[in-house]
Amino acid sequence: MVVVSTMFISTSSYAATILILGDSLSAGYGMSEEQGWVQLLRNQYPEHDIINGSVSGETTAGGLRRLPSLLDSSAFDLVVVELGGNDGLRGFPPNKLKSNLTKIIELSQDNGAKVLLTEIMVPPNYGPRYTSMFNDVYHQLADEFDIELVPFFMLEIAPNPNLMQRDGIHPNVEAQPRITQWMQPWIINALKK
Repeated sequence: MVVVSTMFISTSSYAATILILGDSLSAGYGMSEEQGWVQLLRNQYPEHDIINGSVSGETTAGGLRRLPSLLDSSAFDLVVVELGGNDGLRGFPPNKLKSNLTKIIELSQDNGAKVLLTEIMVPPNYGPRYTSMFNDVYHQLADEFDIELVPFFMLEIAPNPNLMQRDGIHPNVEAQPRITQWMQPWIINALKK
């Protein structure tokens, strides 16, 4: 624990305040908060104030509605946006997804925070046209705002039934350390910039 902490301090010279704005994948759906990947990240880096503003079932519209009060609550150095899965599952238009995510990014940046966007993908049964248009939104926004795009962390987890809950949608407790490990370097690098 001390070694990891020392390594992090050498790459980031300040204690950061980080907001995770996500849905059930970051809210720890189906488990206690202590078991979720955000809490595991907190345990590794106690010098940072990591706020989990994730809500199960959240859409980009819901995240956008809640964001102003979250931004008012603290001066965030970094906002990690993990939203869009519920938009896709409900078949919302990709242009609406892009509009909401654009506003979330702009609001965060206007409040002095760096933004880290996590890629979200929808199941292929939605058809190649929709899935392609949906996924393209994240790449377009990363280019337009010159921000980092974290590859979808469920890509290696979802195909493995041992890492998934019975619903086949949500990662289980065993998957959480893998998500933390996946997200960790992206968050560290974002704080260094």
